Order: sequence, then C-alpha cells, then structure tokens
Amino acid sequence: MYLLIPAAGMGRRMGSSRNKLLLSLLGQPLLAWTLKAAEASQSITWIGIMGQPYDFEEFKAIAESLHLTKPLQLIQGGETRQDSVYNGLQGLPERAERVLIHDGARCLATPELFDRCAAELQHCQGLIAAIPVKDTIKVVNEQHRITDTPNRQYLWAAQTPQGFEVELLKRCHQYGREQGWQVTDDAALLEKCEIPVKIVEGEETNLKVTTPVDLAIAEFILRQRVISEQ
Repeated sequence: MYLLIPAAGMGRRMGSSRNKLLLSLLGQPLLAWTLKAAEASQSITWIGIMGQPYDFEEFKAIAESLHLTKPLQLIQGGETRQDSVYNGLQGLPERAERVLIHDGARCLATPELFDRCAAELQHCQGLIAAIPVKDTIKVVNEQHRITDTPNRQYLWAAQTPQGFEVELLKRCHQYGREQGWQVTDDAALLEKCEIPVKIVEGEETNLKVTTPVDLAIAEFILRQRVISEQ
C-alpha cells in the first residue's frame, strides 16, 4: 500500500511561524510520530511526503533519525491541501493502484488503523476513517441563529487516513480543478462526482493537532501509551 502525507502547511493556529509538523512532541517532531506508525504498519510499503522545499532538509533528517526501511519520496506541495494531494498523486510510482492519504498533523494514528484501512480498500473504491459524533450538532445561519439540529445518528467526524483507487482519485482531482471546486478532504471530491465512499471505524485518539491545546492532549495520550506498553 502507498501512503501520501500532506505536510506543506504552516502552524498559524498553533501560533508558530514554521511548519507545525516540525514542532516537538515528547522530544520528537510531530512528523516523526506519523512516520513511526507508517513504518510499523504491515501494509504500507512506500511513503510520499508533500511539503515545501525549504522544509525538505529537516524532513530528510527526521527520516534518517528513524532509520526507515521503507522507501520515502519528497514531493513539492501546493498552496492548499487539495493542491498538495494533486501533486502527490502525480508523484506516485506508476505501479500504484491504491493509496492512503493521511494528514501529518494526525500524528497519533496507529499502525493498526493504517492496516485496517488498507485491508478494506481492497474491496471498495474509496473510504475514510471516521468516528461517530457524540455532541449534538447545530446548523446556524450568518446571524448565528440555529436553523437545524441534525440527527447525530447519521453524523460522523471525518479523519484520515482516507483511501482510494489511484486512477479514480486522479480523475476526480482533475475534474475538480476544471470545475474550480475547493474541498477540505479527498472524499468530498468523490462525493461531488457521485461516487460512494465508505466509512471505516477510526480512533478516538486520532486527533488533528491544530492548536496548543491539541498538542497538550496529544502529549498526554502518548504518555499513556508509553505507560501501557511498559
């Protein structure tokens, strides 16, 4: 299984002037924790990281420090996540038939989650990891007045990895560019093309590190994992 990691963003909501994936979490960059899980996965055989060229040296140093055994390719990212994934798809080896796409900021994903998504992807065109929503969700208008309360039985919070047939996702990305679509995840492109996307049970701990509070929670979760492994 091939894995693409969008890692071209900045840490503005983190209050950082640099790529947030280079920030430290328990003494290692966030990106290192994502790469560790990918390395430990039984299904992933190739890793591509989409980033900005000025971060490549640090990305290389992180990979070397982990002594990765799986091939790793650095690919220039774009201005948006959507652009970065488009570039990543072009950078895949020609033999790649299916791909997982995982946000580097979700640095707590486990190898088991990667493997579960990779196994399910053998039987569908597209999937995403997701978890059921626990909170009651309110839809509001521009005046911040509630307009609807959807049934949370049908609401799931999207995570990554998301997995797709490579040629299908390439076509959807190309069509999305032609139509001027702006989406926040790859599943939305398939949805707009009326192609079904399956849900795979995600992980409660698979949070996206976006703010300093998220970073503190991630540190707590990792410390608990270390204790449980002792």
